[in-house]
Amino acid sequence: MRIFISTGEVSGDLQGSLLVTALRQQAQEQNLELELVGLGGEKMAAAGMKLLANTAAIGSVGLTESLRFIIPTWRIQQQVKSYLKTNPIDLLVLIDYMGPNLTIANYLRKTYPNLPILYYIAPQAWVWSPTKRETTQIMAVTDRLLAIFPGEAEFFRHQGLDVTWVGHPLLDRITKEAPSREVARKKLGIDQNQTVITLLPASRIQELRYLLPPICGAAQQLQSQLPNVKLLLPVSLKDYQAQIEQTLKEFNLTVQLLDGKETLTAIACADLAITKSGTVNLEIALLNVPQVILYRVSPLTMAIARRIFKFDLPFVSPTNIVLNRGIMPELLQEQATASNIAQAGLELLLNGDRRATIAQDYQALREALGEPGVCERAAQAVLEFASGRQKSRA
Repeated sequence: MRIFISTGEVSGDLQGSLLVTALRQQAQEQNLELELVGLGGEKMAAAGMKLLANTAAIGSVGLTESLRFIIPTWRIQQQVKSYLKTNPIDLLVLIDYMGPNLTIANYLRKTYPNLPILYYIAPQAWVWSPTKRETTQIMAVTDRLLAIFPGEAEFFRHQGLDVTWVGHPLLDRITKEAPSREVARKKLGIDQNQTVITLLPASRIQELRYLLPPICGAAQQLQSQLPNVKLLLPVSLKDYQAQIEQTLKEFNLTVQLLDGKETLTAIACADLAITKSGTVNLEIALLNVPQVILYRVSPLTMAIARRIFKFDLPFVSPTNIVLNRGIMPELLQEQATASNIAQAGLELLLNGDRRATIAQDYQALREALGEPGVCERAAQAVLEFASGRQKSRA
């Protein structure tokens, strides 16, 4: 059985690697010969997938931000089309990464109409899309959806799609891989009583430009008020290292940079995280660390979103979306200033009652994400779907 998996960006590579690992384990238990090939990053390759092209650094949010990736994405899509012409597959699995994935899926739907297509972790168009166009496009190419959020499952099931809710795979990652606070601090040589703030500015290149400077400004202010504070920053992609170091130098900040592989350790030992909006917010929540969440795009992109698409969401972070209430502060666009970030951070660090409420909210969030064993359930559903379609075609 040959399965093609397609995703992009840092978060997609992470989620994909968890699925690849579970698929290989399930195939071994079932004595099934399985070949996994596709688009992703180093994590998926390390998990055992043949990497056709690395898309971990190809991703953006916004109109102007995506322009630089048009040609690289087009080239990869041509490479995929060429590969699939001579290497037939039994199943296409899409993970998030809406624009590029829909292009590939549309091509395959037209060229090989009987090829089964499964979407695992649907793009969050079901949350933010101002029109039904994106939802319609997703449904047009999807035979089955494996949902990770209860709201995602309910939304697409209501639209008439074949949906299975498996839960969120980060539950497995945290359970199996995350160290405790004490172990994380020992590993990094940090005193158990020292105040630690972990900075998580970027998994996309655009976020270094729009989020890293105000985060550094906030860290500067926090250091002036908390002289003994320890700052950590895991670098999600090695390509970002030089730019991060240059920005830290401009702000005269002393920050311990860590390899991206140490992200869970950096979060687990923290008293506070200052972070971009994204999948990492759930990792932070599952490790019970208060967080200030930021979201910024280019002024032009935001102006277009507000004026033309009437962009006005109550929440952008998955931590708040899952429970549909603001359990953690979000600072969006103009609000994401150094002073606002620092003020929000101090409130979370120093207000004991607020931290107690956060702990309760995080527990409710954890319960809403399902039960551990998500990756095994997802892998089993993928293989059963592929096997069923093979038999029906036979």
